[in-house]
Amino acid sequence: MTILEFLYNTVPGRFLLKPLTGPRLSRICGHFLDSELSSFLIKPFVKQNAIQLSDYETTDIKSFNDFFSRKIKQGKRPIDMEENHLIAPCDGLLSVWKIKENTVFPVKQSHYTISSLLHSKKLAQRYHGGYCLVYRLCVNHYHRYCYVDSGQKSRNFFIPGRLHTVRPVALREVPVFTENSREYTLIRTEKFGTIAQMEVGAMLVGRIVNHEEKGNAIRGKEKGYFQYGGSTIIVLIEPEQVQVREDILQSSALAKEVPVKMGEVIGHALEHKRTIQ
Repeated sequence: MTILEFLYNTVPGRFLLKPLTGPRLSRICGHFLDSELSSFLIKPFVKQNAIQLSDYETTDIKSFNDFFSRKIKQGKRPIDMEENHLIAPCDGLLSVWKIKENTVFPVKQSHYTISSLLHSKKLAQRYHGGYCLVYRLCVNHYHRYCYVDSGQKSRNFFIPGRLHTVRPVALREVPVFTENSREYTLIRTEKFGTIAQMEVGAMLVGRIVNHEEKGNAIRGKEKGYFQYGGSTIIVLIEPEQVQVREDILQSSALAKEVPVKMGEVIGHALEHKRTIQ
């Protein structure tokens, strides 16, 4: 039995889980990982996760969090700029689910409602019949992310919560995405309707750092980054706006996540779309 299985699948483990998923421990860990004292963790982390250092900018790194949120070198994540193509906003493991009656039912995972995810029944109605795209980032992934498309963006809406891990062992036991701290913005696009792009924190993620508030989103421009821990980005798309790649839909139906990289095409706009309200 792993540590996470003990925490989520046993009575004594769940007793210990509450303080471990609380914001206080995350803040304490965050302060340490921001300090130069944490730099000794970098080399074993690189080795354990087989990170290719030549892909990244590694100058001026003084702490573990500096390294964890490192920038990738120019050209390593080309962004598809075709306006009819829907791109991935990050590196990660992608699952796509149809939103039925406000609810997402992942295979072998806990279901959750879009209204509880957004904390808004009115806004959730916009996405009934649409798609919920879940990008799960592991610690070895690149932890900066971009805007999924260009358009007018709202302010950032922050929803406080706990910080469960986003690994499958927790997803099966806890409605993680509706309990964890998260932040989202709405992007009014020309080809894909109004997209909700959300960042979800996870165990020991002290901060979700978004660069901009209300204004203009630009496809491929860096939106922000996560600091230490596994994390998740969720993209909600209205009905009749996009055709997701068939291989992704088939894999999701079999509960298989698809590895994707930031800027990669994961679908295309439908020619016949409903009028954007």
